Amino acid sequence: MKRLILFACAALTMCYFTSCGEGKKAEQVVVSLDEFPKDADGWITLFDGESFKGWRGYNRADMPEAWVIEDKTIRIKASGAGEAGAANGGDIIFAHKFKNFELSLEWKVGKGSNSGIFYLAQEVEGEPIYISSPEYQILDNENHLDATMGKDGNRQSASLYDMIPAKPQNAKPLGEWNTASIISYKGTIVHKQNGENVLEYHLWTPRWKEMLDNSKFSKEAWPLAYDLLLNCGGENKEGYIGLQDHGEDVWFRNIKIKILD
Repeated sequence: MKRLILFACAALTMCYFTSCGEGKKAEQVVVSLDEFPKDADGWITLFDGESFKGWRGYNRADMPEAWVIEDKTIRIKASGAGEAGAANGGDIIFAHKFKNFELSLEWKVGKGSNSGIFYLAQEVEGEPIYISSPEYQILDNENHLDATMGKDGNRQSASLYDMIPAKPQNAKPLGEWNTASIISYKGTIVHKQNGENVLEYHLWTPRWKEMLDNSKFSKEAWPLAYDLLLNCGGENKEGYIGLQDHGEDVWFRNIKIKILD
């Protein structure tokens, strides 16, 4: 009997730290927004310039070493290893799921650099973050090959990656700070760049399905991504905000969010 009890306790412990039924992995524990400062206008600071509080690697409990705090910014250091290819790299998320919100941050890139802002992302074991998440593209439009790929500039800065181009394309040159804003409200998504609305679209609609059908995430090309993106945000229509490691130098600062009722 004692041996049986010990076995049962071990099994329960394993369920807690892996996944059993509704249980979450240890690295999937979320943080409370009550722990973060909020100003009089309702903006919640997600990065204080001093620590990675609230941030962790996608599908992991810790922060990848390639991400550092430098002069009150979050920097992903260039690895030259491509997208999440470095042994000490990988994408990161803020460990709280958001539903209706406005996200605001500043970013700048090194020469030829590429990154992205993910939203409504889910953690899918063994799969990249973008399999479930729309991406606000971050790019050095002048020097990165992606700027000339896709269709009609839909891989340039602030675009909905590989689906909708940002127009007007008003990104500042490499080394200069840009402001990005993403509004998500009951399926309506707006991307802003440097104070201008550059695109709008609507999730969970026939038009959204059509866009997926004509993208690299089509059902024929990538069935799992198609299904996850078609139902973006999952059952509760919410998800994580993430920043992409594409193996190149990018800096982020002044990251804040407002919850929209």
